[in-house]
Amino acid sequence: MENVATLKAEIKKLLVDNLMLQITVEQIRDDQALFGPEGLGLDSVDALQLVVALDKQYGLKIPDPAAAQVILRSVTTIAEAVRKLPETRAVTVPPPSSGPGPAQVER
Repeated sequence: MENVATLKAEIKKLLVDNLMLQITVEQIRDDQALFGPEGLGLDSVDALQLVVALDKQYGLKIPDPAAAQVILRSVTTIAEAVRKLPETRAVTVPPPSSGPGPAQVER
């Protein structure tokens, strides 16, 4: 598993990119609340988008609202949930080879 700092940076980028936040990755603190006036001010629509993005990016399933309240509290809590996933969850698809494809093979 990648190191925690790298993972947190990825999660911050995911937040900014997927939720179209008007702040930079550097402006998000690891333990900053994601919801509410003291935090980033995300709302329920943002929560739904975030759940979908985390599932797509990391295979993190958030089964119910109670789990969402715990996991989506901050970048740190999201990173903890991702790190608890089994190592087999991340399937990396290799890039296409630069060699000839089936239609390009010389006969």
